[in-house]
Amino acid sequence: MNGCPVIQLDGANLALTLRALDCATGQGAATAFSRLFAQHGALAPALTAMLTLYVGFFGWGLLTGRSRLSLAALTPRMMTIALVITFATSWLAYQNVVWQLAVGAPDQIASVIAGTHGSATLDFANKIEIIFSAIADATHQSAANAVAAPQALGNGASQSVSFLSPQGMLWISGLMLLVGTVGVMVTAKIVLAVLMALGPVFIVLALFPATRGLFEGWLKATVASALVPLLTVLVGGAMLTMIAPLIRDALLSSTEESTRGATMLFLSACVYVALMLLLGRTAGLIVAGWRLPFGAREPMPTTAPAPLASTLMMDTAGHDATRTAAASANPRVRAMMAGLRASGGDPATQPAESRTQPERARAIVQGLMPDTASAATGPGDRRLQGIGSRFRPRPDASHLSKGRL
Repeated sequence: MNGCPVIQLDGANLALTLRALDCATGQGAATAFSRLFAQHGALAPALTAMLTLYVGFFGWGLLTGRSRLSLAALTPRMMTIALVITFATSWLAYQNVVWQLAVGAPDQIASVIAGTHGSATLDFANKIEIIFSAIADATHQSAANAVAAPQALGNGASQSVSFLSPQGMLWISGLMLLVGTVGVMVTAKIVLAVLMALGPVFIVLALFPATRGLFEGWLKATVASALVPLLTVLVGGAMLTMIAPLIRDALLSSTEESTRGATMLFLSACVYVALMLLLGRTAGLIVAGWRLPFGAREPMPTTAPAPLASTLMMDTAGHDATRTAAASANPRVRAMMAGLRASGGDPATQPAESRTQPERARAIVQGLMPDTASAATGPGDRRLQGIGSRFRPRPDASHLSKGRL
C-alpha cells in the first residue's frame, strides 16, 4: 500500500511489522469500502433497490393491516434506515465508529489493564523481539564456539549443533515464542481486516428479518477477531513475566546446568504455544451465547387455552343436552321423567352411585368451583347457610303448591 512500510515477518522488528500490517489493512478496508456503496460504488444501485423494497414492504403491511402507523412502529424502522445509510455509505462514520471499536478499543483496554504508557500491543511486541534476539545471539555464539573448538585443536572436522542439544532446544524455544505470538496476532488482524472490508454488505443485510442473521453472525465474528489480539497481549505478557527467570537461567547457566535450563524453557514454550492456540476458541466461546435484541423473532400470537373447569362444564352441558334431547323424543322416556318429577326425585339429590357420568362430572366441577355454584343459586338461598347446608335438598315447588291447594 502507498505510504505504508514493508511487512517483514522475520522477527527482526516485530513492532514495526505490526504497524505496517495495521496500515496496510486500514488502507485495504478503505479501498474496499469505496468500491462497494460509495458515491460511485458498484453496489450503490443495489442499496437503493433494497431500501425501496424495505419501504415497500412496510407500506404493504399498512395496506393489509399487519402494521400500524404509530410512533412505536415508525421509530425503529426510521432508525434502522438512518443507521444503514450512514454506516454503509460514509467511510468517515464507519472508520470513526466501527473501525475504531474493532481495532483501537482492544488495544486501549489492554493498555489500561497492563498499565503501560502507549500501545500495549507494541510494548508486548518489543518484549518478544528482545527475548528472541537474546536467544538467537546466544545460540549463534554457542554454535560458533562448537564449530571453532575442533579447528583450534588441529582437527579439520566440524561439528553441527543438534536439535536435542541445549543450543538446539534454545533455538526451537525462541522460534516457538515468536511463531506463537506473530502467528496468532497477524492471523487475527488479517481476518479482522477482511471482516471490516465486507462490513457494509452485512450492515445492509440487517434491513430484512430474513437476512438479519447474517449481520448477527458477521458482528459476532468481528467481536471474536477483535478479542483475540486483546487476549494475546494479556495472556502473552503474563506468560513472558513467568518464564523470564527460565530464559535468564537458560542463557546464563554453566555447561552442567544448561541442559536443564534449556529443557524447562522448551516446556514453557510449548505451554505458551498451546495457550495462544486456545485463545481463538476462547474468543469464540465468549461471543457464542451473545443474543442481539433486534435479531430475535417476535413470537406468534396464540389463543389462550380455556380453563379446565370451564371446558369440563361445557363438555358436560353439551353431553347432557344431547342425552336430554334424545330422551325427549321417546314417549316412554317422557312418561318416566314426568313420573320422576311428580314423585319429587331430583338428580341433584340422588347418591353418587346412581348418577350418570355427566351428572358426576357436573358435581365435581361444582365442588371445584364453589363461587360458580353460589352465583348460580343466588345469594338468598338458605341451603348455603349452616354446617349441613350442602346436604340439604332444595324444596320442591310442586309439593308446596299441592299443600296449599
